[in-house]
Amino acid sequence: MKLNRRAIFGTITASTLAFGLAACGGGDGDGAGGDMASGEINASGASFPDAYYAAATEEYAEVNPDLIVTYNAVGSGQGKSDFGEGLNDFAGTDSLVGSDDGPEEGSYQYIPTVAAPITVSYNLEGVEGLQIGQETLAMIFQGDITAWDDELIAADNPDLELPSTDITVAHRSDGSGTTGNFTKFLDEATESWTLGSGDTAEWPSNSIGGDGNTGVAQAVTETDGAIGYVDLADAAETGLVTASIENADGNFVQPTLEGTTAGLDGAVINDDLTYNPLNAAGPEAYPITAPTYILIRTDYEDENVAAGVKEFLTWLLTDGQNLAAQNNFAALPEGLQQQALDVLNETIA
Repeated sequence: MKLNRRAIFGTITASTLAFGLAACGGGDGDGAGGDMASGEINASGASFPDAYYAAATEEYAEVNPDLIVTYNAVGSGQGKSDFGEGLNDFAGTDSLVGSDDGPEEGSYQYIPTVAAPITVSYNLEGVEGLQIGQETLAMIFQGDITAWDDELIAADNPDLELPSTDITVAHRSDGSGTTGNFTKFLDEATESWTLGSGDTAEWPSNSIGGDGNTGVAQAVTETDGAIGYVDLADAAETGLVTASIENADGNFVQPTLEGTTAGLDGAVINDDLTYNPLNAAGPEAYPITAPTYILIRTDYEDENVAAGVKEFLTWLLTDGQNLAAQNNFAALPEGLQQQALDVLNETIA
């Protein structure tokens, strides 16, 4: 079920979902089994997977109206901070927990859910089919390349007539896992990048910020000559034009789910279920492929909350994976799905 999130949320800065959720027992046997959970659980965090969580939550609501789940898409940084302060029952994040994020080591477990490409979207009238090399991309986003007809951009696009329009970089203004993955890609893949990696960055002084992925998408849409990084779901919904980005094999690849899946295939899964598909090898792999996770607690004081979290995530990792592609996300490989279910069952007994 593909949802128009603007119609649902009425705001592009944060989204709050409140739907009844169902137990995954019965039916096809993929669920948790046992009695249905009831009550309320609340979450906050990443906006990157927001379209998928919206669709999945509404689909699940048709089975059990007795479990109310609220997800507030405030960004990975805020979600992790809320988690550390005990303000949510689980948190969405696209980036790993750092020492300054709030949650104490040992208090959380990563549960991967889906993955998607981070697009490089641009607003340049009459220019389609743009290709951007990795080093060129780094120099654009740190402000070293300031005009669209720069010789480095032109070298990757010999068949395009590029205008002299000034480049305006659009970025996240909030602490963001999308920023974390985008800057991590530039930091690992290029020699030109000097701004480091993390959920925030010191962007060029003439750049513009947007709140959430939708805010960056809006900034690109409204600014002639703008370029920004946006999740595929928001780029598609906004109608943004996306560039083909040079991958590790030297090919220019569009941000597609096929390219995302190709990037996932070569990723190494760590013991804590985190993985890094950025700049994966493969001729068809899209290089800026980002995972997203849900943080669960290793110790829930309220048994009803624990039961609700486990029930919802069990469904999300089974039947809920079928909703990924139609909402511009790639489902987890089957092996990783099973690993996540095993860890979920071990963590919340």
